[in-house]
Amino acid sequence: QVQLVESGGGLVQAGGSLRLSCAASGRTFSSYAMGWFRQTPGKEREFVAAITWNGGRTYYADPVKGRFTVSRDNFKNTVYLQMNSLKPEDTAVYYCAADLRRPWGTGTTTNEYDYWGQGTQVTVSS
Repeated sequence: QVQLVESGGGLVQAGGSLRLSCAASGRTFSSYAMGWFRQTPGKEREFVAAITWNGGRTYYADPVKGRFTVSRDNFKNTVYLQMNSLKPEDTAVYYCAADLRRPWGTGTTTNEYDYWGQGTQVTVSS
């Protein structure tokens, strides 16, 4: 079992920055990969970024490449999503997720992840 709790969301103006955190507990954090997804009302949950168990490899969705950075601290059992140059279209509920089956993976689909956080709202005003 893995428990995930996101924090750091909020309201920010376009062009601003936010850093999301996802604190994990339960199974050894360094044994699984992590991902970030986002969702807006009426739409499917979409992939944002992923990171392997040791942070050695990351992968990003095209809309966020060059603006978002995913990282992890295995001593603090936390994964981060640094979001810069935010745009109104980045407005969404952001979720972190744990992939226990593929520690070296950077999965981009929701069915590759086993546990999910409750989400944190990010709102970017124009």
